Amino acid sequence: MEIQQFYYDNKIVKKFLYATIVFGVVGMLVGLILAIMFLFPNITDGISWLSFGRLRPLHTNAVIFAFVGNAMFAGVYYSLQRLLKARMFSDFLSNLNFWGWQLIIVAAAVSLPLGYSTSKEYAELEWPIDIAIALIWVAFGINMIGTILKRRERHLYVAIWFYIATFVTVAVLHIFNSLELPVSTLKSYSIYAGVQDALVQWWYGHNAVAFFLTTPFLGLMYYFIPKAANRPVYSYRLSIVHFWSLIFIYIWAGPHHLLYSALPTWAQNLGVVFSIMLIAPSWGGMINGLLTLRGAWDKVREEPILKFFVVAITGYGMATLEGPMLSLKKFNAIAHYTDWIIAHVHVGALAWNGFMAFGMIYWLIPRMTKGKLYSIKLANFHFWIGTLGIIIYTLPMYVAGFTQASMWKQFNPDGTLTYGNFLETVTQIMPMYWMRAIGGTMYLIGMFVLVYNIILTVRANANVEDELAEAPELIKISSGRIKGEKYHSWLERRPIQLTLFAVVAILIGGIIQIVPTIMVKSNIPTIASVKPYTPLELEGRDLYIREGCVGCHSQSVRPFRSEVERYGPQAKAGEFVYDHPFLWGSKRTGPDLLREGGKYNDSWHFNHFWDPQSISSGSIMPGYKWLFDNESMDISLLEKKMRAMRTLGVPYTDAEIANATKDLRKQALNIEANLKADPDFVKSYENCKKKAQAKGEQFVPMNEREIVAMIAYIQRLGTDIKVKNNAKN
Repeated sequence: MEIQQFYYDNKIVKKFLYATIVFGVVGMLVGLILAIMFLFPNITDGISWLSFGRLRPLHTNAVIFAFVGNAMFAGVYYSLQRLLKARMFSDFLSNLNFWGWQLIIVAAAVSLPLGYSTSKEYAELEWPIDIAIALIWVAFGINMIGTILKRRERHLYVAIWFYIATFVTVAVLHIFNSLELPVSTLKSYSIYAGVQDALVQWWYGHNAVAFFLTTPFLGLMYYFIPKAANRPVYSYRLSIVHFWSLIFIYIWAGPHHLLYSALPTWAQNLGVVFSIMLIAPSWGGMINGLLTLRGAWDKVREEPILKFFVVAITGYGMATLEGPMLSLKKFNAIAHYTDWIIAHVHVGALAWNGFMAFGMIYWLIPRMTKGKLYSIKLANFHFWIGTLGIIIYTLPMYVAGFTQASMWKQFNPDGTLTYGNFLETVTQIMPMYWMRAIGGTMYLIGMFVLVYNIILTVRANANVEDELAEAPELIKISSGRIKGEKYHSWLERRPIQLTLFAVVAILIGGIIQIVPTIMVKSNIPTIASVKPYTPLELEGRDLYIREGCVGCHSQSVRPFRSEVERYGPQAKAGEFVYDHPFLWGSKRTGPDLLREGGKYNDSWHFNHFWDPQSISSGSIMPGYKWLFDNESMDISLLEKKMRAMRTLGVPYTDAEIANATKDLRKQALNIEANLKADPDFVKSYENCKKKAQAKGEQFVPMNEREIVAMIAYIQRLGTDIKVKNNAKN
């Protein structure tokens, strides 16, 4: 048998590791800034690209796709080569994967603060960047599959099963959720509307967590924990059950994000059932990971790497028990829209993903630089301050979430809401927001300690070079099963069949849930009184999306007495048939806005956007002063937007599109006239006009400014159906 020599590509691993560290600092720093904005909402007053609504998607994308994504690629590229006894299939594809991914991250870091967003959670990036993501992801997949096909190891280890499932599933999720109709280079509309868009988005959103944040890291767990502990995986059989049951069940669970919404009840119930079933495979994986450490627990006391891994697996176990629990309708009724969900998400992100990445970095860098970690004490300090940071962050958020839910639902003996003013629930939880900022600061300090420790480790040791390896060439044997060979052992040496089975497993759930919702009209009963948005309202809705308002306000009233009393009639599927994209939201930092139209006059909204605290004492909403700038709103794409909407099924006529600008101005003039009914507005307006004239500047009438379009959209919300005069909130 011929022994072949070759080199593992360590340089690509080094690049991804360094990117992981850099973007980890950036993503967590932006997260801390957002936590501080809850305490000082106007800290970036007047700077549009530093507003909360625009920075929030930057934070989530930076942590998920930049920090966790780069860590995933680093771990996959390192472990895959060694598990297959082969260098990566193509150095060019490896580098294309790296540089392409970093350019995508930079594009996100530029476009999101500038307001170019689709508003769909974890999928906010506009269509050109979506295409780039798909191309780079395919390059990664070709590189991985090519390496598998030229391997020198017959059987595919369990970690590789998870890598394969990650590749195929993320590709399917990303492509189908990102189907959108471009209007311009950086503007598009989702091809799905309302309920259908919500289902597809959370089919993607839940499974982005499943197949980007979970399955690849389970693969890394199956590789790095046995290596760090110098112990074999606890149970091969359990790993088989874990893998197939997890990828089959996970894909069904998305609808549990939409319980009590306008989504058809049968789809909600399917999501609940499969979410509960998820406990078994998830905990099977956790048990397999923890029991791999049997006989090595003495090392855990001494080695920070194993400490990180143990807390990571524990965090995974906690998050994957809590997730199914929150899918139960009784729990969901309490937790949804509250800070409880923020705590839940961060247990997974900070403990599972963060600590797995940190442990992997501390394990890889010394080995790749052929030396020792600069300081074990600093790594231990990082572990303890990071662990305390997670606790101090999450526990107050659990308290805040339960407090919010309790206050929202309380009634007085006479049947009125005890806390009719939504702001009463906000002011009550401000101490918990302070604690969150402190916990986040501690976690970030740990990240800076890692940066210092790694820099000194790299300086003290050798340069990262490709590693010489040798292995015998793989001898071809019959593709059929050998006598006595078990079925799964046969499948492990047949990567194409394994991949096809994985594709089938993940497609079944999606097809059964999504196709009927899109194809069967009875799932989305229409309402005759619901009309398309006017041109001005359409422009206002796009501004609402641009400013990230959906990050703090929901547009979905659930069928609870407390919500109907506070907001108005529950949401109905037919209300959203012209909503491309849907804007139901997933968090109520402020009140629900589905029935906001007509509750307050135009002047109230005008002043509220300028200085929320002057209208609502204690509000943590920032001002939106750039909406008032002495500049005309950009309506150059108005007709293209309406034509795109008509292509998607919105019944705009040729005449309505031709007269769009005229109709927009007419409605805008009506709003300006309403504003001028307020003497204070007239006085301020005239002063601004005189100042502009004194400077020799052209004065833009109020009816041409963005704030008027935003007011038009807000005043439209909920007015298509009859709404009772509900409590002010």
